[in-house]
Amino acid sequence: MADSSDSVSVDMETIYLGGKEHIIRTGRGSVSVIVYGDQEKPPLITYPDLALNHMLCFQGLFFCPEAASLLLHNFCVYHISPPGHELGAAAICSDDPIPSVDDLCDQILEVLNYFRAYILTLFAVRLPVNFLDYFRHIKRRFTAMFDRKLHFFISQMKYRDRVTGLILVSPLCKAPSWTEWFYNKLMSNLLYYYGMCGLLKECLLQRFFSKDVRGNPEIPESDIVQACRKLLDERQSINVWRYLQAIDKRHDITDGLKKLKCRTLIFVGDSSPFHSEALHMTGKLDRRYSALVEVQVCGSMVAEEQPHAMLIPMEYFLMGYGLYRPSQFTGSPRSPLSPSCIAPELLSPESMGLKLKPIKTRVSSHGE
Repeated sequence: MADSSDSVSVDMETIYLGGKEHIIRTGRGSVSVIVYGDQEKPPLITYPDLALNHMLCFQGLFFCPEAASLLLHNFCVYHISPPGHELGAAAICSDDPIPSVDDLCDQILEVLNYFRAYILTLFAVRLPVNFLDYFRHIKRRFTAMFDRKLHFFISQMKYRDRVTGLILVSPLCKAPSWTEWFYNKLMSNLLYYYGMCGLLKECLLQRFFSKDVRGNPEIPESDIVQACRKLLDERQSINVWRYLQAIDKRHDITDGLKKLKCRTLIFVGDSSPFHSEALHMTGKLDRRYSALVEVQVCGSMVAEEQPHAMLIPMEYFLMGYGLYRPSQFTGSPRSPLSPSCIAPELLSPESMGLKLKPIKTRVSSHGE
């Protein structure tokens, strides 16, 4: 069990709008965790994409009043940053070993174990048989919302029992294709030799956003793209390079996806470079527990480009766990929890800008 000497807790309320930053020392280096909300509530974990942090990956969603009321009413949110991706991060020493995806997954587990020392009754950890009786009173598990890479923290079979639900945004489950490998190699060389140069930023922006928000000579860039450019200027190139090396050396986990029994909700923009990966992953998951939402005119960062497109699917997803929006918000005309106030035609996928691939259910005959 961790004690206070294992971490430094720094109050960052001014910067993080009510959240608190914890610097957790793990066996694979220190990691920043921003905690929002009441720690007596079930935990919800987030993890951002390459070169980003929680503020740019999830800010659009959490600043949406309906989403904030749903998530913060039901969860305590733990935003975990990849090593060296927190605000104000210093450059990681070049002599430090480059982490693998497995190392990053184990690092997340150490973070979760650290907070278990203080919120033990909020975990439903399936431990070895001799511990199960002692922990039989634990009812609640982690719900995870991962953006992109670290979904294999769950899909790697050794950790899947730590999570009851997954919300994945433009996820990957296969090893890099030759096209992605070449693209990653280009970015890796740019980072290594030139740092966060203009060409590299353009590569990352194409990775994150649809062309509609990136702008053109006639239409200026959107605010979120401009904010992303500013954030990228502040990144330590060596830290981004190290994270990219881990991503580029990931292995294929397709064969294990059928064993993943927690409910999984996948979002992907139809303009995302990783759209086909999300379709592939959805096809390999057990259809009884998974659903895909394709968001039209959107890139990889659905939570920033189209946060309102996530509301209805997320609310119905969380209803399966008995989680609802607080009653004072249900009267909102934009609240998906009051469908009787919404004309039925407005709930069509086309009206929401979505192409929904819902969970298919049927009554099995005894002869099957």
